[in-house]
Amino acid sequence: MQIYLPIAEMSVPIEMIFLLGAFVGFISGVFGVGGGFLTTPLLIFMGIPSAVAVGTQGSQLVASGVSGVMGYWRRGHVDFMVGTIMLGGGFFGTLVGVGFFQFIKYLGQIDLIISILYIVLLGSIGCMMLFESVFSAFKKKTMKSEFNRLKSPSLISRLPYKMRFPRSKLYVSALVPGGIGFVSGFLVSTMGVGGGFLLVPAMIYILGMPPLLVAGTSLFQIIFTSAFSTMMHATISNSVDIMLAVFLILGGVIGAQFGVLASKKVTGARARIILALLVLGVCLQLAIQLFLSPSEIFVMVEGQ
Repeated sequence: MQIYLPIAEMSVPIEMIFLLGAFVGFISGVFGVGGGFLTTPLLIFMGIPSAVAVGTQGSQLVASGVSGVMGYWRRGHVDFMVGTIMLGGGFFGTLVGVGFFQFIKYLGQIDLIISILYIVLLGSIGCMMLFESVFSAFKKKTMKSEFNRLKSPSLISRLPYKMRFPRSKLYVSALVPGGIGFVSGFLVSTMGVGGGFLLVPAMIYILGMPPLLVAGTSLFQIIFTSAFSTMMHATISNSVDIMLAVFLILGGVIGAQFGVLASKKVTGARARIILALLVLGVCLQLAIQLFLSPSEIFVMVEGQ
């Protein structure tokens, strides 16, 4: 059944949108990732304009993040003080990101630049994940001691505006969590991803937070940053398609439930290798679409 997307100005099969959301939700449930870095490229493959794919994806991040934060909150695994400082940086990063988004949209190069950013992002994530997974599969427990020795650079310890964060037992400059939040806000507004794959390591190894509090605090910040980004895109760039968001969220919620069940059987380094190959596959497909010549160079559109 076809459904018309008013903002994207095109009709798509409703089943495809629902199945796409279910697929990404399933991947999220199995591997414990947000899935935003897969949703936007897959929407682009379906012919959804890049601007609409990025703007709409933020609403899905809000929906998926709320349920996750509630679970962490009930277990007491959220540092709201750190999250609030990150949120301030996230709002600022979102404003900068939306400004950059509008600039490349004004230049008429938004599809090209977003595709290039995703190729770089997915390529780097996929390669690092594949290397780490293969290395772990053959040499278990060799990396653990190295990670435990990582400490924050001395420059960070000398930054001003230090604050005490009792929940995480930290005494660091507020600029550090604020800077991490800034990166998250910029990624949400320009690429439609929450940035958890960058935030979590940064919060552990740069900020020095206890790993038990990292995931819930990161999600807490991402929820509000994504909501702010979605509102900015809806009002400024008019790139949020509610119909598209609704069916993505419905499919994602259902797919995630099956993913959680499947996660009990798919674990360890082999599971990460599968995810890395999936990410690299999407990256390769984006590169092929970007660098190969289209079958039709010129297309006539009625009414233009």
